[in-house]
Amino acid sequence: MPAPTPTSADVIIVGAGLAGLVAAAELSDAGRRVLLVDQEPRSCLGGQAHWSFGGLFLVDTPEQRRMGIRDSHALAWQDWQGSAAFDRPDDGWAKRWAEAYVDFAAGDKRAWLNALGIGFFPVVGWAERGGYTANGHGNSVPRFHIVWGTGPAIVEPFLRRVLAGVSDGRVHLLPRHRVDELVRTGDSVTGVRGSILSPSDAARGEASSRDVDGAFELTAEAVVITTGGIGGNLDLVRENWPERLGTPPRSMLSGVPAHVDGRGLGIAQDAGAHLVHGDRMWHYTEGITNWDPVWPAHGIRILPGPSSLWLDATGTRLPAPLFPGFDTLGTLKHIVSTGYDHSWFVLTQKIIEKEFALSGSEQNPDLTGKDVKLLLKRLGAGAPGPVEAFKQHGEDFVVSPNLSGLLEGMRTLSGDAPLDVARVEQEIRWRDAQLDNDFSKDAQITAVRGARASRGDKLLRVATPHKLLDPKAGPLIAVKLHILTRKSLGGIHTDLSGRALDASGTPIAGLYAAGEASGFGGGGMHGYRALEGTFLGGCLFTGRTVGRAIDVQLL
Repeated sequence: MPAPTPTSADVIIVGAGLAGLVAAAELSDAGRRVLLVDQEPRSCLGGQAHWSFGGLFLVDTPEQRRMGIRDSHALAWQDWQGSAAFDRPDDGWAKRWAEAYVDFAAGDKRAWLNALGIGFFPVVGWAERGGYTANGHGNSVPRFHIVWGTGPAIVEPFLRRVLAGVSDGRVHLLPRHRVDELVRTGDSVTGVRGSILSPSDAARGEASSRDVDGAFELTAEAVVITTGGIGGNLDLVRENWPERLGTPPRSMLSGVPAHVDGRGLGIAQDAGAHLVHGDRMWHYTEGITNWDPVWPAHGIRILPGPSSLWLDATGTRLPAPLFPGFDTLGTLKHIVSTGYDHSWFVLTQKIIEKEFALSGSEQNPDLTGKDVKLLLKRLGAGAPGPVEAFKQHGEDFVVSPNLSGLLEGMRTLSGDAPLDVARVEQEIRWRDAQLDNDFSKDAQITAVRGARASRGDKLLRVATPHKLLDPKAGPLIAVKLHILTRKSLGGIHTDLSGRALDASGTPIAGLYAAGEASGFGGGGMHGYRALEGTFLGGCLFTGRTVGRAIDVQLL
């Protein structure tokens, strides 16, 4: 008969996503007793990280150098500051976390992950290209390192260490335990109370029941909140929507499961933790409706190369430098300002074959499965299998051998938006006329040609410049793009040890936060904008930092 689950431990971790697993692994390896609590079934261990494309922000790596990329800590920190644009009194700890994270990304991050068995795809991607001045937003060079095995390969070594702790009796997993409040004794957080939810056989990512079977209370010397952000709660996203980004969208897709609901943030706030920068958030504008959904309003993000023509809902081209993959939040602000919640990519078969990737481990079976033979097909003719499946089955795709058919299909999908098909045709023809020469005044075409100077882009990500109406490049394709929720950039205010701070900036004894719940460190280490590959990395870094800090504190 199994021994009963203890009701006390050295540390309670609330949330079994990546940050929680990393913190638990560090503490277990140090010999600490850990209770890992999560409202979802055991099938959901690893949380959002399991579904990720597995991209990590790294600086001055062997992968970069082999591709002829010259990177440095100084350049990465310049890019980070230009993107974050820290400007608030509460940004002090966030900026210090950002400095520490760039040190990590340019320092022992890669070696630490390699020692855990995590390797990288040799071609480095170029995300968030910016397109402004040298000290503005964006990555000056490619820094997006894809983990060989994508999100599951990132989760695996930490889950393995946690399960070893379970076998040795140091770690106890408590799935279907929903924390409803933190217990305070005097000025310290000393435990958690909550509800035991009914058993659920829901698969990973699927909505699980909230039926209650009982109650529980646990005590510990430290409690860590790693419950993530608000991206799965569309009402809460709208409630926190910043005025600087315009009116909240009426329609959005969800890029994360429904259990990413923000409850943990409210529970921490009720216990005295200071929440900061709730209006800083990261949502994508290249979302498409998943034709085979796992969770409600499930959307998938297109990871685009730079060549598609981007039009708003009326058919007008987005202004420079709002090209695919250049400035996520700048594009979001512009699209919302049109009064409509969608936009359009117009492209060719030649572009989709070279430039379209889909975010998500399940959408990249070659990389996720470490299947070299399948991976080599990306270099051949045809779009990757999952992309082709969306092209055939996705409700947001229009495919036509001619322009008139494309325009009619776009009109059919445009809904209430007054799509000006004459303007769409004009935008295509204006753009195509700029390709009669090897030089152009069109900033996007110039950017595409510049991108092909990068070996990785030329090899895998950027199609040879061509006219959209070139019949040899067809058929023509239009994709209706939706706003897709993803990450909270703000969260629980923490110091450099991950201790939760109250409104006066004083640490709350016994309470810590890591991962997205802490704004990936300090309540928002990204400031206003992210450089990509920094969300998984932020979970890794904060989880490791908090786990090690608590171990020292308990000595």
